Amino acid sequence: MSTVVVIVIVVVAIVLVAALALALVRGRDRARVRARERELAQRRRQAAAEHRSEAESRAHRADVAERRARIAEHEARRERAEAQLHEERAAMHDEGVADDEFADRDDALTSRDDALTSRDDALTGRDDALTSRDDALTGRRDRPRAGVSREREQDRAG
Repeated sequence: MSTVVVIVIVVVAIVLVAALALALVRGRDRARVRARERELAQRRRQAAAEHRSEAESRAHRADVAERRARIAEHEARRERAEAQLHEERAAMHDEGVADDEFADRDDALTSRDDALTSRDDALTGRDDALTSRDDALTGRRDRPRAGVSREREQDRAG
């Protein structure tokens, strides 16, 4: 019996070593699978974060574009309103209802022209005074005053 017991012990030892080796191989495989799963989960989280970031960026750009579109729409409405205003004014002129605008414009132009003429007269008078002063200082009398022709100066002298 002792040979049989030794053979049984050797067979049991071989089976145990084989079972242990098989358990180690399966453990390594499971560890590799878990490591791959962790890496895959990390990649998924990273990809999801990138997509969320891109989604936020695009949503912001879309909001800006919508705001610009609203502004453009308001500008278009304003342009249409101004065009309609000009059309209404044109119709009033066609009908002769807005002739008073011409009188108002003529009055405004006349008053502006009068103001410019007064200013020109004042400047001419000032130039005459400066010319007289210069003539008095230099003793010259042959130069015509500003704004006065040489013939008119001679008429005054003679």
